[in-house]
Amino acid sequence: MNILFVVPSYKPAFIYGGTIVAIARLAEILVEQGHRVTVYTTTANGKEELNVPCNVPVVVDGVEVYYFSRITKDHTHISLSLYKHLFKTIEQFDAVHIHSWWNLLVIGAASICKYKGVKYIVSPHGMLSKYIMETNNSLLKRAVHFFIGRKLLKASYLHVSTEMELAESRLVIPKWKASIITNPVTMPVKDYLRKENTVFTIGFLSRIDPKKGLDVLIKALANFTVPFKLLIAGSGEDTYVESLKQLTIDCAIEQKVEWVGWKNGEAKFDFLTSLDLFALTSHSENFAIVVVESLSVGTPVLLSNNVGLYKYVEENDFGWVTGMDIRSITESIQRSYIEKDKRNQINVAGKMKIASEYNDAYIANKYIEMYKGIMKY
Repeated sequence: MNILFVVPSYKPAFIYGGTIVAIARLAEILVEQGHRVTVYTTTANGKEELNVPCNVPVVVDGVEVYYFSRITKDHTHISLSLYKHLFKTIEQFDAVHIHSWWNLLVIGAASICKYKGVKYIVSPHGMLSKYIMETNNSLLKRAVHFFIGRKLLKASYLHVSTEMELAESRLVIPKWKASIITNPVTMPVKDYLRKENTVFTIGFLSRIDPKKGLDVLIKALANFTVPFKLLIAGSGEDTYVESLKQLTIDCAIEQKVEWVGWKNGEAKFDFLTSLDLFALTSHSENFAIVVVESLSVGTPVLLSNNVGLYKYVEENDFGWVTGMDIRSITESIQRSYIEKDKRNQINVAGKMKIASEYNDAYIANKYIEMYKGIMKY
């Protein structure tokens, strides 16, 4: 098949977190299975622009990528050159897959699809969750949704990665026709051995953003009486990171917290292997690739029930699930510390199950089935 991805940003713009990783990996495994994938994206890289050739195809890990310059340097990601190129070429593709929502780039792309009568798939990647709908310009989002967004979404086919994301999305568009297919995840290239820690070691690996609930985790750990270390791997806005560092001081745990910087590639798996527990007390997370990555090296997880994979973790007993109140998080961390036998079981069972379920060829075929179904839809 000849497939087009439209996405506001693409690798190496890893500043945007796991969504970029998931989209790029999907494109790459589809190419590995013999399909052609073209990506239309922008030079967005936070407040900066990627230093890449514009308006011409660039091969990125086997995928043909067109980077178009933005006329705005914010989250609207407006690119007139992308719109122009999309308008001219959209009918060349067998399937059009739009990633993300709530930015003018993808809303404009969906508008072009609808105008041209081209069927399209929308993967919101958590952008239609209640948390996202009610934060950061919520009134503007409601206005955009009322006047144009709902019409464009109703005309699309929905792809989500978890049951939780499907339920959230259907609160926005009831009875939305949809497929649930997991995000592909890059597996570690070697078999990692567990490391014994003298102090109970908890880790966080993600964008450092208010949505991730790191402040709540810090407050919960202030009530944890057992000796521990919290390793924070990630990057974010300087002012927000500094506010979290001040919070660790206010909570009197600054000596137990280490800020270890962003981890990528195999360094990420080294980091996850060094932990006794990976924690993600997020306010909203449609999937969370890092949960699968953590389990792939046998590291147990502690998640809030706002993380899309929490049911998977519960069903397989791969960790602990908590609400977002500080007391519940503290109690869940306490249980994870006490239940060492369970952690040891996850060290083995987690690795085995993730290795068997996250097969690239199987996942790629699921997406191809969806694309072919849309052509008949």
